[in-house]
Amino acid sequence: MQLTCPRMTPIRWGIVGPGGIAEKFVADLRVAGGGTARAVVSRNMDRAKSAAAKFGAEFAFDNIEALAVEDSVDVVYIATPHQAHFEAAKFLLECGKPVLLEKPLTVNATQARELVQIARARGVFLMEALWTRFLPIYQVVRDWLDEGRIGRVRWVDSSFCVRGDLDHAKRWMNPHLAGGSLLDLGIYCLAMTQFVLKQKPAEIAVAATMSSTGVDEMLTVSLGYGSGTLAGFVCGFVAGGDNRLIIAGEEGRVEIPAHFIAAQKAVLVRGSEVEVSEKPFNGGGFEYEIAEAHRCLREGDIESPLIPLEDTLRNLETMDAIRTKISLKYPFE
Repeated sequence: MQLTCPRMTPIRWGIVGPGGIAEKFVADLRVAGGGTARAVVSRNMDRAKSAAAKFGAEFAFDNIEALAVEDSVDVVYIATPHQAHFEAAKFLLECGKPVLLEKPLTVNATQARELVQIARARGVFLMEALWTRFLPIYQVVRDWLDEGRIGRVRWVDSSFCVRGDLDHAKRWMNPHLAGGSLLDLGIYCLAMTQFVLKQKPAEIAVAATMSSTGVDEMLTVSLGYGSGTLAGFVCGFVAGGDNRLIIAGEEGRVEIPAHFIAAQKAVLVRGSEVEVSEKPFNGGGFEYEIAEAHRCLREGDIESPLIPLEDTLRNLETMDAIRTKISLKYPFE
């Protein structure tokens, strides 16, 4: 059973996978306050030492076993490539270490169910670090929806498309590293659709452009939720988009302008009436998921109501179904 962290005591973080995302995380850890980087793990000890010095962490390890037995580490943030999430998180959870795990939580729903079962059985905190779900503007959007400001929601539409580097040596093009646009980009569209509709789709239709490496370069997905509610998204590395999110109801709509994954503004439209809400970041945007993790640890919660583990499982089940439709199975599955 995890221990509740005293409110005035800094929460000490272990960082697994000290890449660019981890650097952003540690920068926003300072913004969030109440926590500090304590240890860094990399397979390369020189890289671990370099990152530890940069992050202000006392310990550098080249193996996760050393991190697991370090009593001064309260919680671990895992920012490794997708395919490495499951084994690292499973080992740490079984050792009783709380885990904040980068999106996607795991490569598939089978792996995720096992992690959730371990976390719940042992009473250990586990949360998917899908930072968009924690941004302040989405609490405003949630309030608008719950208050019925746009009436019954009938469709949700989003995109996350970038002009990326299609070099086959890159991680996101490598099937051995769980590459492809769905797990890197589409997950945000699906997670925010889940945030709005609070259910899994009953129907799924997919069209995709596949790379010669076997992963999806671009795909478009249509989702049916029954009772006349639809959703859809497009994601990919081959061309840029405005990357907006639209939530349309029978009495109005909510528009999240370009780059909804990092939203600081939302627009409510009802006929000729327009209401704008803005919630600027305090840092780079990760500080809100960090603050929620800190709250959970201090209050003894093993999962967050802002991104319940059931939401994470449903999204992975849907992504599994999408990958089945485009015959994308990773070599290690």
